[in-house]
Amino acid sequence: MITSFLIDSLDRRGRIVVGLLVALALLVPAGNLLVPEGSAFHVSTYQLTLFGKYLTYALLALSVDLVWGYCGILSLGHGAFFALGGYAMGMYLMRQIGARGVYADPVLPDFMVFLNWKELPWFWHGFDMAWYALLMVILVPGLLALLFGWLSFRSRVTGVYLSIITQALTYALLLAFFRNDMGFGGNNGLTDFKDIVGFPIQAPGTRAALFAASALMLALGFVVASAVVRSKLGKVLVAIRDAESRTRFIGYRVEHYKLFVWTLSAVMAGVAGALYVPQVGIINPSEFDPAASIEAVIWVAVGGRGTLVGPLIGAVAVNFGKTWFTGALPEVWLYALGALFVVVTLFLPRGIVGLWDRVVSRRTKPAKEMDGSGRQAGEAA
Repeated sequence: MITSFLIDSLDRRGRIVVGLLVALALLVPAGNLLVPEGSAFHVSTYQLTLFGKYLTYALLALSVDLVWGYCGILSLGHGAFFALGGYAMGMYLMRQIGARGVYADPVLPDFMVFLNWKELPWFWHGFDMAWYALLMVILVPGLLALLFGWLSFRSRVTGVYLSIITQALTYALLLAFFRNDMGFGGNNGLTDFKDIVGFPIQAPGTRAALFAASALMLALGFVVASAVVRSKLGKVLVAIRDAESRTRFIGYRVEHYKLFVWTLSAVMAGVAGALYVPQVGIINPSEFDPAASIEAVIWVAVGGRGTLVGPLIGAVAVNFGKTWFTGALPEVWLYALGALFVVVTLFLPRGIVGLWDRVVSRRTKPAKEMDGSGRQAGEAA
């Protein structure tokens, strides 16, 4: 019943997106593992990891669009939930190293031995088990979002004030995680991972499986987001976005709706962070940088706010451009990113998807008018 509800929530465009993601989950790993290196269809390990990172960014952008595009909550701190999910996964991966670390301590990670820690902190216990780590990937960002949202929405903090508070939240976490005594690796973060669920993390098969998991989780996140926005709940969210006071006046508990979608969005961002870490091989406090959260907002704006498909396109397109620019013209990238955001804001308020829809509607409209005039002439005859 739930499966049929989720599938029915997809429109034609949504089915195409999910189909493409499932196809990517199958074809790209196959191109890496089965196609010979000399073939034009071979996907290198570098490309596999790079594309997998893009998919995790797309899931982060989708989570931002869910709250910004459909509920009007402009979050400038969603990178915090992304990083918390990443740290939960990183703690699990660090516990899997065991005695293979530089200091060969079977329990303490290398950075704790270096800092003369005598025992494992209480909040690290349980991260030697995969199911516990996956649970924390969901619970830690979700509970933080629930607490933060309950305090903010209950106090009716909205607009630019809420955006500034979300940015302050991620900056506070950035400063906290930089401290060595927090027990998360300080400035260096967590790295030098060896295994994940018993498989060597650098093995080609593991890399392919991580890419496939990223594509499938993005597809699942897209289906869930589509089900939310196309339901009665989604209609209320749009009403809150467009006229929060009126929605509250007719009897809806606005804070409850906002809290639900805010928490769901944070969980999606946490899952994206958990998939990001084993593919890039490191997690450090720089992921809490407010600039990273602002970049996610730019991805959504470029692709098309309030479209679900747009954030996926924006995240992949902007990060592909970032990869190319930082390699070819590294000193130009920041200027290019700023110019891109200005151009989109001024000339493409609906982003790439909005531009595409406008072009398609202009092409189909004359055809419909001609068809209608033809019918009228036939009826008159």
